Amino acid sequence: MTQRNGISGTSDRILHSEASKIFQQANGIDHEKIQEADDCELEERGQEGGRRVSVAVTGAVEAPDGGWGWMVLVATILVLALTLAFPSCVGIFYTDLQNEFHATNSETSWVPSIMTSALHAGGPFCSMLVEKLGCRATIMLGGVLSGLGMAASSFTQSITELYITAGVITGLGFCFSFQPAVTILGHYFVRRRVFANAMSSTGTALGLCTLPVLGNYLHIEYGWRGSFLILGAVLLNCCVCGAVMRPLQPKRHRGQPLMNHGPPPPDENSDSKKKGRVRTIWSSMLAFLSKHMAFNQFCNNLRYRVYSIGITWMMLGFVVPLVYLVPYATANDMEPSQAAYLLSILGIVNIVVRPPFGVVFNMPWFKGRHVYVFSAALLVNGLSNSICCIGPSFHVLLAYVVIYGLSMSVVGSLMFTVLMDVVEMSCFPSALGLLAVMESVTLLIGPPLAGKGNIDIIMSERCEENVGHTFLSHETITIKPVKTLEV
Repeated sequence: MTQRNGISGTSDRILHSEASKIFQQANGIDHEKIQEADDCELEERGQEGGRRVSVAVTGAVEAPDGGWGWMVLVATILVLALTLAFPSCVGIFYTDLQNEFHATNSETSWVPSIMTSALHAGGPFCSMLVEKLGCRATIMLGGVLSGLGMAASSFTQSITELYITAGVITGLGFCFSFQPAVTILGHYFVRRRVFANAMSSTGTALGLCTLPVLGNYLHIEYGWRGSFLILGAVLLNCCVCGAVMRPLQPKRHRGQPLMNHGPPPPDENSDSKKKGRVRTIWSSMLAFLSKHMAFNQFCNNLRYRVYSIGITWMMLGFVVPLVYLVPYATANDMEPSQAAYLLSILGIVNIVVRPPFGVVFNMPWFKGRHVYVFSAALLVNGLSNSICCIGPSFHVLLAYVVIYGLSMSVVGSLMFTVLMDVVEMSCFPSALGLLAVMESVTLLIGPPLAGKGNIDIIMSERCEENVGHTFLSHETITIKPVKTLEV
């Protein structure tokens, strides 16, 4: 009787599995765009004198491409505004931090540098948390971490303590918030993913537009310590955004419970399973490094190697204007409110330009030409810093901000698209992880290296970074025909 029941249970499970597949095909579910769950799940409950087996057939997760996904898109925009754009807000408090801690330009510039570096370097740790906790819990954890870090910064008594609180803790919180937000957005949108990514990129511009104005107001009313405390409370809104991002649940079809009398079979392989777990520790570590750190791509893929080195070199000076623009303007007798508006104008330019660029670059004519547009934008972005050599007046800096913002919008819109053209999509997560770690090094040392000079000539000397932009532009254009021939 027990053997017959076992055979019957197996037959029922097969029938449920086949029925589930037929149901999915009848409803036109695209298995390439959704995450497939297990065909069936067995829930076994040991009972005295028998066991009860309940068969649960789990369907697949389908991207809604709308619906609640629009709320997730809005939440992602807010998360990117609060995280990626926040380091630029620190420049408003630059002079106060120098006077409070008697620090040099280089010492003070380590604060936003460490913050930005931790934001990028924490990618592998963020991936581990997403695998263990999910995107929603990781985003909320990042919001708590960044909020506590900024609140603790208001009580620091030395520049070193500020490095830890505002730099490391807040930066890691930003990393834990923005990367899962971008990831879960890709789960909600497949057919409209290009449009969703273009719209989400406006979050950084929104932060550049609003955070400097908010920071300047708080600075006038409460000083830098009170401002940091209030900004810490503002960053807690990442928890609210994370709560909105509920994970997509697969459709579940539970079958009838089956009674299988008799004791459960003994676990004869328990010892071997324990030994297997021990043996797989090292292989799991190697698999993790292979998944999140694309060392094999860096060694074997020439295009990816040139791209990653060029982007890393570019980042050495890419964020310098965001850190030193306000101090440079105020050091030349410009009103602090006017200097803060320059960053706001930079954000407005990005908000207005990025969505249309995202739509235009998605047209068929630009297919295969993204790398040329990207390289030209990098070259213009580097050369735009030469405008600062003309003078420190408001109109000159306004022209600089507009040109820099336009080229920055193109670079931001196409950076990941070009990377997808350079590597296979199956290798994209690991390639992006290695690139983020490489970027974190130059983002860490870039502003402090620029701070070695006088604040009046930092923006002018920034023109030397054109070499890095030109290098990347030349190399990416040069290797493009090779990629075309291979395809």
